[in-house]
Amino acid sequence: MFFGEPALDLADWMACGEAGAGYVNILNAAQLISSPQIYAMFLLWMLSELHETLPEVGDLEKPKFVFFFDEAHLLFDSCPKELQEKIVQVAKLVRSKGVELYFITQSPSDIPDEVLAQLSNRIQHGLRAYTPAEQKAVKAAAAAFRANPAFDSAQVLLELGTGEALVSFLDEDGKPSVMERALVMTPECSMGAADAAVLQQVVQAQAPLMEKYGTAVDRESAYELISGQKAQAEEADALVQERAALEAERAAFEKQKAAEEEKAQKAAKKEAKAAAAAAAKEAERQAKAAEKAAEREAKAAQKRAEQAAKTVNSVIGQIGCEASRQLIRGLFGALKK
Repeated sequence: MFFGEPALDLADWMACGEAGAGYVNILNAAQLISSPQIYAMFLLWMLSELHETLPEVGDLEKPKFVFFFDEAHLLFDSCPKELQEKIVQVAKLVRSKGVELYFITQSPSDIPDEVLAQLSNRIQHGLRAYTPAEQKAVKAAAAAFRANPAFDSAQVLLELGTGEALVSFLDEDGKPSVMERALVMTPECSMGAADAAVLQQVVQAQAPLMEKYGTAVDRESAYELISGQKAQAEEADALVQERAALEAERAAFEKQKAAEEEKAQKAAKKEAKAAAAAAAKEAERQAKAAEKAAEREAKAAQKRAEQAAKTVNSVIGQIGCEASRQLIRGLFGALKK
């Protein structure tokens, strides 16, 4: 949501009023402050955008743009090393673009040494040290100033009261001045959070900006595009897996079907072989039976032939006897006569 559209135009922060005076822009980070990495990324984006868009101006008498980062330790706590290195790099380079940075935090140790080394103007309020670690932090904060021989800076830091501070600024030659103990003027503004009525009044007074930024544009984000691509890839993978499963199932089915067909063919061949064997056996049996029947028929025919021959011979014998008797009778009859 924070990096959504319409995108923040930093030129709106550098605008001036009708009288030529600039504006004080306040980032309402009540919720953003609970997300330190987003806060750090916003800082990096903002400084990078200024560095890329603003021209080189060198060392101006007055800066074009000044940033005050409160609770600056949140920018660097749990910050990825790469992001912190980028912030340090941009912080070093953006000064030549007419941009000044002020980091506000409890102790200088809250800010990386690479960034701390780039900060020239220093205002250090009182510190309290009740533990060895806190005493070490006080000594480190005191050592960051150009020493003042008139007092012990580490001891003074422990003694500073409300509204007091040790200060050191660059002089006309660009050198850090000797630190001094100073009183800070009491702020002439409310030090508490603005209530809803004040915020509404500010919004109403900035009608052009509300017209520009008041309505969010919910385009398809990179996250949504990547999520969509991921969903499509997952769907494609699911389809591939499903297709592979179907192919595997089909292959298994074809294999089973081929096995069943092979089994059926073997069974058919076995059955055909058994049927052929049975048919051959039956044909052999029938041939033997026919052969036996033929033999019986031949024997019966032979027997009938023999019986007929006997009968014929008997008849011929009888006929011969009768003829002989008749012949004899005829001969004897003739003799009688």
